[in-house]
Amino acid sequence: MKNYLHKLLATLVLNIIFSSLLFAQLPMRHFMQNADIPSNKVSYGNNTSAGHFVKSGDAKIYYEVYGKGNTVVLLHGGLFGSTIEMADFIDSLSKTFQVIAISTRGHGKSEIGSDSLTLEQRAGDVLNVINEVTKEKVSIIGFSDGGYTAYKFASLYPDRVNKMVVIGAGILYPGLRDFSFNINQAMELDKAFWKQQLAIMPEPNRLEHVFKQVANCYSKLTVGKDLLGSIQCPVLVMAGDSDGGNSVQNVLNAALLIPNHQIAIIPNAGHPAFNDNFAAAWACVAPFMIFVSR
Repeated sequence: MKNYLHKLLATLVLNIIFSSLLFAQLPMRHFMQNADIPSNKVSYGNNTSAGHFVKSGDAKIYYEVYGKGNTVVLLHGGLFGSTIEMADFIDSLSKTFQVIAISTRGHGKSEIGSDSLTLEQRAGDVLNVINEVTKEKVSIIGFSDGGYTAYKFASLYPDRVNKMVVIGAGILYPGLRDFSFNINQAMELDKAFWKQQLAIMPEPNRLEHVFKQVANCYSKLTVGKDLLGSIQCPVLVMAGDSDGGNSVQNVLNAALLIPNHQIAIIPNAGHPAFNDNFAAAWACVAPFMIFVSR
């Protein structure tokens, strides 16, 4: 009986290990992605052959580097964001640029740290990653939370940025939006996404802490004339025409406060406009990245 139980236990352990390995090899998927995941996608955000870590303050920040040329930094969205959501940008940009895709602290393989989350902290994380890769100026593409980080980075470190594309990040002040989203609500929306993300997180038990930190940061945050008016580089501000997370009007209001701005509204697209309609988004981003200079 004892031998039988030992064999049974060994079989169960092997099945668990095999299942874990099989799951780890599945292509990564971004939040709310359709079930039929393209099999030819690199597992951006979990690609060890391109991955690196840098110590930034109280956390280790994970990033991946692709391609060669002038550097473009990609900053994904918050909470529901991940590096894999930037896959089309990485695929397209890495043909002619060096791409640095950063996993925001508390997301993917990056630690959350112990300090309270602020935009200054996030901008500092980006600077530390950039300094590990290049001493030259970079261009930045930031979506939503990544867009707000881009705004702050350009304000704090104007000598390190050439130009920026900011998607779905409008004006913000306390009370404008509700950031009290919780883990249970998130899990119900896309369990498969969270299963993958929790599997690669260094501190999956701190996911609730990440949610609270993000809510605390954004519920008190003001993004208006003082911040946006200080940005010196050219900025292409984009929004999906059906963005339910950050209204087109708020995004337009933000763009008008930036001295050197361009505006693009992506048709048939919601908050993640570049995922909903990448062809239209890329048609705006490509010429801006290639031809627009300070």
